[in-house]
Amino acid sequence: MARPQMLKLREVLEEIDMSRAAFYRMRTRGQAPRLRKLPNGQLRVSRADLDKWWETCGDRAAA
Repeated sequence: MARPQMLKLREVLEEIDMSRAAFYRMRTRGQAPRLRKLPNGQLRVSRADLDKWWETCGDRAAA
């Protein structure tokens, strides 16, 4: 079974064109994709979580 693709936070921020501060504000409100902390302290977002988050962004805009 293939391991899920894990993106660095920097890669996610570039893809969604958002500053780190804005991302953390959204995260505080529960509106950001889920972050996973690795044992070495680095943060990652799974590709599946990011794609799911993008879909919910479109749902909010349509409402």
